[in-house]
Amino acid sequence: MGIKKELGKKIKRMRILRGYTQDKLSEMINISQRALSSIELGENFVTAETLDKLLAALEISSEELFATNNVKEPEDLLKNINQNIASLSNDADKLEIIYNLTKSLIRH
Repeated sequence: MGIKKELGKKIKRMRILRGYTQDKLSEMINISQRALSSIELGENFVTAETLDKLLAALEISSEELFATNNVKEPEDLLKNINQNIASLSNDADKLEIIYNLTKSLIRH
């Protein structure tokens, strides 16, 4: 996967995590919704000006945004999560923390 697609996926993921629609974020950074969509799809790369605005709107650092080692497909993430949970199968306290965390995420 190329840098434009990886960056686009990361921007989309961060936008969704913050509860922003494309319309809302594009308004916040003063670009069209279509332009934001093209960035998220990896069709276009952000300008330096737009990048600065994205970082501020998403409240992240450039290091967080460009850290591509965290961009994984949902299937890979789920596999890794399940492996991590399985390794904690004998620790009731940590399993309860994970349970409560996932329960709270489902509510949001």
